[in-house]
Parts: sequence; C-alpha cells; structure tokens
Amino acid sequence: MVTHVPAETHGDERGALLNFLAEQRGGIRRAVLALTDEQASSRPSASELSLAGLVKHVAEVEQYWISLAKGEPPAVKRDRSNWHECFVLVDGETVASQLDYWEKVAAETEAFIRSAPSLDDTFALPDMPWFPPEGRVSLRWLVLHLIRETARHAGHADIIRESLDGKTAFELVALAES
Repeated sequence: MVTHVPAETHGDERGALLNFLAEQRGGIRRAVLALTDEQASSRPSASELSLAGLVKHVAEVEQYWISLAKGEPPAVKRDRSNWHECFVLVDGETVASQLDYWEKVAAETEAFIRSAPSLDDTFALPDMPWFPPEGRVSLRWLVLHLIRETARHAGHADIIRESLDGKTAFELVALAES
C-alpha cells in the first residue's frame, strides 16, 4: 500500500469502490511524473509496455466499460487492425493529452456510478469468447473489474518507472506531494 484510501462514510459502498479506483489511477498517474513523452514512451524491458501506453490503455478500457454499461458505443473502436494503438501514442497524442482524457473518463465513471439506481443493476457482457454467452454483470462487478484492471497496470507502471530512473512508488508519492 503506497497511499491510504480513506474509509467511506458508513454504508457508502459506491464511495469506497470509487476511492479504491481513484487510488489505483493515482499510482499510474504518478508513474509518469516529471517524465518527457519520450521517456514515458520508452520500453526499458523485454515487454512492449511503456508508461505512456499504459496511461492510454487504462483510459480507453475504462471508457469502453462505462460506455458498455450505458449501452453506448465506445469512444474508440478497437479491433485486430488497431489494437496495438491502444498501447502507444499516435497522431500527435501526448502523455498530457492522455492524462486529460483519462481525467474526463474518470469523472464520467464517477458520475455514472453515483447516479445509478443500484450497484445491482446489470448490463450485457460483450460477445467475446472469454465471456459466457448472453452473460450479464452488475455495476458492482464493473467497478471491481476497473479496480482490478487499473491495479494490475499500476503494478506494471511501478516496474517500468523504477527501470527508467530508479524512482519507486513511495518516492513518486513524495514527489507528487511536493
């Protein structure tokens, strides 16, 4: 645990879930602090992951899932032909532009989850081979999934950042607070 997630108001499950999601987003945001786009786009390991790519990916994934829950098309349509672009900056994109986009997505997520009648409300899973046919999930599942997805990539971001310049998550928290 790098930062403390404040306890929710008694019984505020939505607030607790959204606070944990925000904490994981913060880990990725901090991983790009004080880096140039070139540094954030570099790949210091055998992996093809970069910090810039992770920022872009988690923003797109979060937006995708919220649009799915709303029954709307995603802002960015990905398929086999352009999936790779989900992990790299293209066409003048910058880390700053992706962070700004992610901030808007995060606000949309929060507003949607807070305004939903119930976290028990469900929506259809996409028709993908790894999901059950005609599967449905709750909004609670959605937020837990976003926490899991973001946390997984926050761990990747920690390793990539430390590989770039030796800064650990604790040092980045201190940097962000200064």
